[in-house]
Amino acid sequence: MLESPDINRLRWRCRRGTRELDQLLGWWLTERYEKSDGAQRIAFATMLERPDPDLWDWLIGHGVPDDARFAPIVDEIRSRHRV
Repeated sequence: MLESPDINRLRWRCRRGTRELDQLLGWWLTERYEKSDGAQRIAFATMLERPDPDLWDWLIGHGVPDDARFAPIVDEIRSRHRV
């Protein structure tokens, strides 16, 4: 499978500096991105613009995303990984 430049950019943006966060975001990109619709892809790319502490809090359940578009992605990651 050839990867598009967009996927490569997103993969780079998923590298956050902490192994746990890298793995969680990278999992969604690898396993779910291609199966998702355009709106969810945009939401994921937008979510990656958020600071690491926000992403981590959402993914471990200490907070909820302030943008409703992120909630399905966060919920999917959390349900798959039981963070």
